[in-house]
Amino acid sequence: MNCTPKFPSPRRNLAYTQEDFHFCHLLTKTRRRVGKSCSQDQTASQRLPCKMGSVSMATPVQELATDGQDPSERYNYGGSGGGALNASVPLVEIPTVDVGRLISSPSAANHELQKLSLALSSWGCFQVVNHGMTNSFVDRVHEISKQFFDLPKEEKHRYIREPDSIEGYGTDMIVAENQTLDWIDRLYLTLNPPNHVQLKFWPEKPETFREVLHEYSTKLQVLHDVMLKAMAKSLKLDESVFLRMIGEPVIMSARFNFYPPCPRPDQVLGLKPHSDGTVITFLLQDKEVEGLQVLKDGQWFRVPVIPDALVLNAGEHLEIMSNGEFKSPIHRAVVNSERKRISLAAPSIPHDGNEIEPVEGLVSEERPRLFRKMKYNGRTHLRYYQSGRRVVDDARI
Repeated sequence: MNCTPKFPSPRRNLAYTQEDFHFCHLLTKTRRRVGKSCSQDQTASQRLPCKMGSVSMATPVQELATDGQDPSERYNYGGSGGGALNASVPLVEIPTVDVGRLISSPSAANHELQKLSLALSSWGCFQVVNHGMTNSFVDRVHEISKQFFDLPKEEKHRYIREPDSIEGYGTDMIVAENQTLDWIDRLYLTLNPPNHVQLKFWPEKPETFREVLHEYSTKLQVLHDVMLKAMAKSLKLDESVFLRMIGEPVIMSARFNFYPPCPRPDQVLGLKPHSDGTVITFLLQDKEVEGLQVLKDGQWFRVPVIPDALVLNAGEHLEIMSNGEFKSPIHRAVVNSERKRISLAAPSIPHDGNEIEPVEGLVSEERPRLFRKMKYNGRTHLRYYQSGRRVVDDARI
């Protein structure tokens, strides 16, 4: 019988204490006004991308959808969406890993480690269940996500991101004239380490938003370490080898994703095909609406929704550190014409400037090094994503 696993308490330097959080909450009273004039008072016919420094920011797609506008050519993927978007895509049951079993008896843990390793080497992703968060708490995370995107646009615009920054509320950063846009609005927030957190972007509405997100962040940081240690053990490595290479404390963010109904789901994507420029990414899917698809052996597969489960995607840096033993999957998000969809991604990344390379125990004469050493740079990854390039391809020897 499964029971909710009890994880060790997070390390002191991983997150705020509750007292720290509420103190910061009281100090943070200023609010953003940046970009308000770009989009708040424009009519539908006047809406153009907002110019912000050296990049532009498109008008939030929620506003386009509310006004009943068809997507412009800037959103049309045509044949570049990784295959026909209106084609029938089969549903597949990707592997499921039970975290409670990973941290239980040796025999149960060994069996689950084998499942984890097979999932990452074949699919590059799996569903995480029994992860230590109650169903009622996961429901609260869903609820604050929905409540934020239901706010009036004037309230959401208080958190518009600043020029050349990904932090805050907005949509695609336009970094090239020929860039195809995704049908998505995002709220991007840094979760950890605490000195990187910008609470001025954390919404005060709904009233429970900050409290729930802080608790979710704390739980995810513990789960993050449990999973990376399990991945290392599944490869017969020292359990902390991946954690040491990416640096501590963990750098983690939250990306709240909103996909409004789209009148042209046969031509428009919520997220273009890509692999994550991360170590790992936790994804909390919408409880009712599918949208995530994964590419395997040249074919797209729909990933089912398992209520209260988390999807774990291996990032490109995990593929490099594992010397190709684990795969970072190419995936995309599709849209539909009738229902909105909301998801929450929580990626972890290496510390800026950390050197990422295959770990020593996975390189030998029988298994030569597949990737060169590289330094992590967050801005490079953003431009890779928008141009459809992959870090692992450039790093490959």
